[in-house]
Amino acid sequence: MKGTVQKLEKASETMRVVPHNAEAERQLLGAIMVNNETYYRVSEFLEARHFFLAPHKDIYDKCGALIKAGKVATPITLKTFFPADEKIADLSATQYLLRLVGDATSVINVEDYGKTIYDLATRRNLITIGEDMVNIAYDAPIDMPPSSQIDDAERRLFELAETGKSDGGFQDFGSALTQTIEMAAAAYQREGALSGISTGLRDLDKLMGGLQSSDLVVLAGRPAMGKTSLATNIAYNIAQNFQTEEMPDGAVQTVNGGVVGFFSLEMSAEQLATRIISEQTEISSSKIRRGDINEADFEKLVAATQHMQHVPLHVDQTGGISIASLVSKARRLKRQKGLDMLVVDYIQLLTGSSKNQGNRVQEITEITTGLKALAKELNVPIIALSQLSRQVENRDDKRPQMSDLRESGSIEQDADVIMFVYREEYYMGKKEPPEGTPEYEEWKIQMEQLRGKAEVIIAKQRHGPTGIVDLQFQGEFTRFSDLAEDAHIPDRMME
Repeated sequence: MKGTVQKLEKASETMRVVPHNAEAERQLLGAIMVNNETYYRVSEFLEARHFFLAPHKDIYDKCGALIKAGKVATPITLKTFFPADEKIADLSATQYLLRLVGDATSVINVEDYGKTIYDLATRRNLITIGEDMVNIAYDAPIDMPPSSQIDDAERRLFELAETGKSDGGFQDFGSALTQTIEMAAAAYQREGALSGISTGLRDLDKLMGGLQSSDLVVLAGRPAMGKTSLATNIAYNIAQNFQTEEMPDGAVQTVNGGVVGFFSLEMSAEQLATRIISEQTEISSSKIRRGDINEADFEKLVAATQHMQHVPLHVDQTGGISIASLVSKARRLKRQKGLDMLVVDYIQLLTGSSKNQGNRVQEITEITTGLKALAKELNVPIIALSQLSRQVENRDDKRPQMSDLRESGSIEQDADVIMFVYREEYYMGKKEPPEGTPEYEEWKIQMEQLRGKAEVIIAKQRHGPTGIVDLQFQGEFTRFSDLAEDAHIPDRMME
């Protein structure tokens, strides 16, 4: 008998409590009662059923009902909805509600608390499904074959997966309309009247309306066209203009520029930094690398470096990473530092899963599909650079076309925007005829007209027009900038 009692006691000690976090539930409820605006930061994905403790389910439900009715949810207004003799954790309902408010430390972490409660509820659902699977497998009735149990388990897991994310499921059309109006209002009020994030390049912004959230933007070009330089310029323009403001509910929102993540699979972080410093100081990167600078240049470098240290541009220089690893790192950056825009340089240096290795077309399809899904999940624009095939070089007109994209099928399909960088000056420079000939004089005139000019060809734009944007390119500083308009050029330069 004694041995049986000991076994039962040992079994009870090893019984695991299902995942929950009562402290997170208390902090969240207290914060909502302190500042009712915070309710809307979690109400889109968090429901009363996600709370572990029954009294907390009830409190959250009642808070939501009051706030949605346009009333204030506080311990005083809530207490009338509880029976006078109701006890919660050996306290009266009123005392418990007041304690929740008194213990609430901050409203800033409300969303994190909500996601913690939500994730733990999902884990509890997984445990329930797992336990049911085990119990049914042990005691399956005759009329329930294993295939039927598998179907049932798959159905339940699928239902959990569909509701197991904060942005999953359907939304009514009214909500979509509201979001559209809010986007238009933000564009109307924002400097430059852009619905997306400004690239820092005026004419490019005009044609695209800025970089749109959840868009996959493919930027392609042949070597030496400057696609990495353009992506770097845009990334730095966005990062250096980063501004935030605090909302009424305590949340911090980006109002200009943004936090940028840059996956540099080809260049090191030091090489990328050298390019940016060169572009900002107008000291050529070759001079910086060789140390061929004077005292004034050095002072400019120091001043630029001091300013750049505070710019939210985060570089990952890991080469040859998989799309799964990139997704994981991007999620972590969003969670830890925030994220408003992502650059991937470049698609062909990413790898897919092992099942697709060896079949490059399938691998690229997996990569572009993964990048588009990531853009939607994180709700940020992703600029992904891409190589072009050599067939461009075999044509008289070297301007890139959609068919020039390597393994182009999936890139064309998944990209919301496809842009090509093209510099006629580069190709014209290779055609230099012998000096002193009539052809040389004509070539020289053409080169002068093309010098420092670049084209960004927008070949596809899912939500806007296609077209060509002319830009200024300064190769020694790896800088793209707006082309001066005739009306803005001083008279002495027009002569």
